[in-house]
Amino acid sequence: MKAAKNLTSLSEFIDQEHGPVGSKPREEFEAGYEVFKLGAMLQQARQAKGLTQAQLAELAGTDKSYISKLEKDLKDVRLSTLQRIIAEGLGGHLEFSIKF
Repeated sequence: MKAAKNLTSLSEFIDQEHGPVGSKPREEFEAGYEVFKLGAMLQQARQAKGLTQAQLAELAGTDKSYISKLEKDLKDVRLSTLQRIIAEGLGGHLEFSIKF
């Protein structure tokens, strides 16, 4: 039981490392996490479809290096390009939500 007292929750850890919700460092961390998550989701969807990066790129009308960049370090991407990759390349659709 003593070990349980030394545990830190994920939320507490993030607060300690990146500041409280609403602070600039925390907002930057959260934005980076969302970018990472989208790249991971694209990679998982591609793999679930049994496609290589090159095959997905061909279906979506882009190149393999672009797909690789999206999966590894998505930073600046045009919404229309992302929608095309998801729709034409993966046969899916992109959904958005706004949370406050």
